[in-house]
Amino acid sequence: MIDTELTLGLITFYFIMFVTPGPNNIMLTASGIRFGFKKTIPHLLGIPLGHTIQISLVTLGLGVIFKNYPVTQIFLKFLGCGYLFFLAYTMFGSLNIKDINKVGRPLRFYEASLFQFLNPKAWLVATTAVTVFFPEEINFFTGLFFITFIAPIVCLPSITIWALFGSTIRKFISNNKIKKTIEIILAILLIITGIIMVL
Repeated sequence: MIDTELTLGLITFYFIMFVTPGPNNIMLTASGIRFGFKKTIPHLLGIPLGHTIQISLVTLGLGVIFKNYPVTQIFLKFLGCGYLFFLAYTMFGSLNIKDINKVGRPLRFYEASLFQFLNPKAWLVATTAVTVFFPEEINFFTGLFFITFIAPIVCLPSITIWALFGSTIRKFISNNKIKKTIEIILAILLIITGIIMVL
């Protein structure tokens, strides 16, 4: 049954998970710093789509596969963790705005969507949402629509904050010491996130 309590609970859960630091928000901050908000928009829009597809797949049975074959989820966690470590490594020197035209580009729409399948936090969001908040005693497809429809509505404004934050502090990156400090902080956050997600 879908009621106000369940809906508010799901919205609160999504908001907390989407707005708190994680791989997506760290990458959006870095993209906002390096490329500005406008060029980060495809990256920004790709994330909610990826989450929606991921939550749908878990609802349609992928969660059962994870339950019956936990090694599958463990493999994805370690694969995602390894990718986060790689991102942390590439973070150093990536905020050099002066070299923006020489190397690098913002993440494309489809790349941001596909990244969710390597994102350990995204899998945690999907599996928890389906396990805890999927409405009981209701048509399956109505429940599927309920749990997937709310996700992008909450996700987009929650993650936009981080892209705006990155683009706002962009003007301070000309100071090399500040640039290095931000690079180190973002890299450490990625590493910590990767470690936490595999524990």
